[in-house]
Amino acid sequence: VQLQAYGGGMVQAGDFLRLSCAASGRTFSNSAMGWFRQAPGKERTFVAAVSRAGSSNHYADSVKGRFTISRDNAENTVYLQMNNLEPEDTAVYYCAASQWAGAVSSLTRTQNYASWGQGTKFTVFS
Repeated sequence: VQLQAYGGGMVQAGDFLRLSCAASGRTFSNSAMGWFRQAPGKERTFVAAVSRAGSSNHYADSVKGRFTISRDNAENTVYLQMNNLEPEDTAVYYCAASQWAGAVSSLTRTQNYASWGQGTKFTVFS
C-alpha cells in the first residue's frame, strides 16, 4: 500500500487540526494503520493506531483524550483529529500501514509497520 499524508500547517495552541492519509492499493482494508510523529532532533514516536475495521484503537499517553484516529475503508483514508493542540505537538507526522492482525495496542513500534507515507509537518505556536 502507498500512503500520502496531508493536512499540516501552522496553528495556535488550543486549536484543532485534522490530518488525512490517503492510501492506494488493494490492501488498505487489510491493514492496521498508525500515526507517528518526529519532532526536530528526536526519534520517531508512536501517536495512535487503529484496527483494520476501525473498531479498536490505541493512543500514546501524551495524546490520549485530545487526538482521535479513525478510518474510512470505502475512501481508503485514515484520519487523525487533533484537538487542544500544544506546542509540544509540533512535529512531522507520518502515517503507516501494518499487516498485523492482532491487538492494536501492540502496534507502537516503527518496526511493526511495513509502509510509510512521506510525512506532513505542522507547527503549534503559543
